[in-house]
Amino acid sequence: MDQLALLFVMLLGAVLSVPLGDRLGLPSPVLMTLLGIVLAVLDFVPNVDIPPELILPALLPPLLYAAVRRTSWRQFTANKRPIFLLAVALVFVTTAVVAVVAHAIVPGLPIAAAVALGALVAPPDPVAATAVAGKLGLPRRLVSILEGEGLFNDVTAIVLYHVAIAAAVSGTFSLPGAALDFLLSAVVAVAMGFGLGWGTNRLMDYLGDPTLQIGLTLLVPYASYVLAEELHGSGVLAVLTTALFLAEYANDADDVMTRLAGHTFWDIVDTLVTGVAFGLIGLELHNAIRTASGRWEEMLGWAAAIVGVVVFVRLAYLLPATWLTKRLHAKRDHDEDIPTSWRETVVMWWAGMRGVASVALALAIPLETDSGAPFPNRDEMVFIAFGVIMATLVVQGLSLPWLVRRLGVRADTDREQEFEKALALRAAKAAKRRLREIEEVEELPEELSEQLLRRAFDIGFRISPDMGEDERREGHEHRVRRIKRVRRIQGEMLSAARHEVLAARSEAGADPEVVDRVLRHLDVRSLR
Repeated sequence: MDQLALLFVMLLGAVLSVPLGDRLGLPSPVLMTLLGIVLAVLDFVPNVDIPPELILPALLPPLLYAAVRRTSWRQFTANKRPIFLLAVALVFVTTAVVAVVAHAIVPGLPIAAAVALGALVAPPDPVAATAVAGKLGLPRRLVSILEGEGLFNDVTAIVLYHVAIAAAVSGTFSLPGAALDFLLSAVVAVAMGFGLGWGTNRLMDYLGDPTLQIGLTLLVPYASYVLAEELHGSGVLAVLTTALFLAEYANDADDVMTRLAGHTFWDIVDTLVTGVAFGLIGLELHNAIRTASGRWEEMLGWAAAIVGVVVFVRLAYLLPATWLTKRLHAKRDHDEDIPTSWRETVVMWWAGMRGVASVALALAIPLETDSGAPFPNRDEMVFIAFGVIMATLVVQGLSLPWLVRRLGVRADTDREQEFEKALALRAAKAAKRRLREIEEVEELPEELSEQLLRRAFDIGFRISPDMGEDERREGHEHRVRRIKRVRRIQGEMLSAARHEVLAARSEAGADPEVVDRVLRHLDVRSLR
């Protein structure tokens, strides 16, 4: 099996892991990691030959962009305190504790290299968190916090990692210089992200065509990441800023086709890239086995110790941090998402899985220092990082669904339904308001006006059938049954038309381009 065949196997596994995970009640990223482990132990499967410096730029931008599309700037601003406590403060704490323990137990490990190890295992993976949490029916406030933590902690961890690696390679370290680099990296990234988001928004209007607009959205995350890195900024923060800007300002309410096609396209990209990313984690078992050859007991002991530190520090930090956030929340009445019970805090703790970013940072550790000497304890650092990733991703990922069921943590469906009902009512009122504005400037027959008024009510009713009085509800249900019957017959008529047009494609003299254009017209008509 060569590299290209291995890639196709991974892509096929990414597609199949979604329905298989749904049937087994397991997260698809965990299944893909297990597939990678299985492939790694097969003799005919080659080692993955991807330059380490390309893993983060290739995989992280589309995954982050897809994740940000599911959230909003308002959600981040409302939850800035919980996100700061988890994405910034917890990363610093985890990095510091791991560095102290690793420096103490691994012989010859310099403190700078130990800090780099702590930084690369500190951030829970944003893709794993959103993919796993989104499938478990957790309360939306928990998913929001996990998404915010996952998206922003990479920024902190990657900057810390680069500072520590630079100190280990050069043998010198300056705290003021490191702090200045940290600040400049953030400023450059935010400026680049906003600038590219603004330019992309203007370019979207110029392109007009949905196909070109969606194609541009695939290029934008990579451009944001690469340009920020070239300017010595944080590529991850730049992608987040660009994606948040576009999610907030690049939506045209009437651009239905672009929105529908864009959601479908990014769902496909998210599924495939996520599958490949976590499959690569499992495939790294090759290198871990080779590194530990002849030293299994010693290296497994080190990895187990760091796994224990990472897991324990998260719990020990979350308990007081959650208590403090609750106190501040109650005192200042902030509109933010916080865990409301110890059960939700435990779920947040156990959902802290490591993944793609940790693998990429571990593989990107330089081979040599500036003096030409081998990078100190590089093999041990990679093995320990791999042990943390596998233990948290596989063990916690497989057991998290059981833990959620055991603790009885569930989404507040009543609150979601009430919000949905309120939105449906707002939509219906907006439609009625627009109808009245039209009636003021246009002469509408009374029968047509009444029909349009019913349709305005139906707009909200189809979103939330619970809205409205019983009499209106019964009348609407009667109209729905009639409309469904008409739509069924129309659907069969359009199906017959599509079959006839497709049959013409194979006839002599038929122009396939014309056939496809007519078929697209029928498809759009069916969609409407």
